This record gives sequence, structure tokens and C-alpha cells, in this order.
Amino acid sequence: MAAKKAADSTLYHLSEKGFWKNLRQVLSVNPSISSGLPIATLNRYPQPASRPEKYSYPASKASDPAENPYWKRDVRRAYPQLSVVSQAELSVLLISHSDLNTAATPAQDPVPPAVSQPLELSDAITAITQSAKVYSESRLPPSLPTPHKRWAPKLSQDAPHEPHSYFPMSLYQ
Repeated sequence: MAAKKAADSTLYHLSEKGFWKNLRQVLSVNPSISSGLPIATLNRYPQPASRPEKYSYPASKASDPAENPYWKRDVRRAYPQLSVVSQAELSVLLISHSDLNTAATPAQDPVPPAVSQPLELSDAITAITQSAKVYSESRLPPSLPTPHKRWAPKLSQDAPHEPHSYFPMSLYQ
């Protein structure tokens, strides 16, 4: 018996039977082409929906639809939240953190001294600046972070040219 060399179009795909098979033989251009519909029992094992156990949803807060609305999960709409500090709160913070030695290290958590009553912001600033010099040449105020260094032009060597020719271009780096 000769070995089968050609692919059988009906081996793993559904094929028509009866009247529809005869109609396809008459009307189709190439009746030996497969229908393209796979036989589920041969193609997928285990077949879909054939497993006896039911899926159990994991019990978590995220799986509860009542406690997990979409707007909490949507990170595209995580807009920055507005933070408001009044002048009275700011004066209390300035007075409590005005001492230079109250910088917290990671190992300790200092408790700021309690202020009896909130001062005006201008009074708090004058009280801090009179008690100690806040900024000096060695201790500068914080500056805004920039993603790149500011360009400072420095004159570079001239491009090669004739020594006595007119060359108005200056090169900077």
C-alpha cells in the first residue's frame, strides 16, 4: 500500500454531507479545499466547557465590584491633588522647624516643639531671620531641579583657516 503524500482536507476539518456536499462539488471552483472549520474533539483537548469543576473567583477587595470602582483603578485620571496650607499653619511650621539641628535622620523621628499660638506669617519670618542667619555663601537656598545643566558659553579654538585671511566666525563650546 502506498503512503499517503497529499494532505486530506477532511481529516481534521468538518466537511459537508449529503445534498450540501453535492452542491459544493458542482458550484465551487476547487471542491478539494478544506472548509476551514476544525473538528473540536480532535483539535482542542480538553474541549471548551468540558471541565467538570467550576471556576472560583479569588476573594479579594479588588474582586468585589462594589468596592472596586473603575475611577479608582484608572491611573490615567490620577490628577495631582490640590494641597492648601494657610498662613497660620505655615508660620507654625516655620517656627517649629527653624532650628538648624532639627533635621531628622532616618533613625529618629523628632517631635517639633509646640507653638503656643499661631503668629502672623511676616512675624514668624522676621523672628526666624533675626535669631539666626538662614542663608549664607556656604549655605545657599534650595534651587529648582533642572533636567539638564545650564549652558555656559566658553570660547573654543578657532576652526582651521589661513593665518592672514578674514575669518569672522568665533567657535563656542
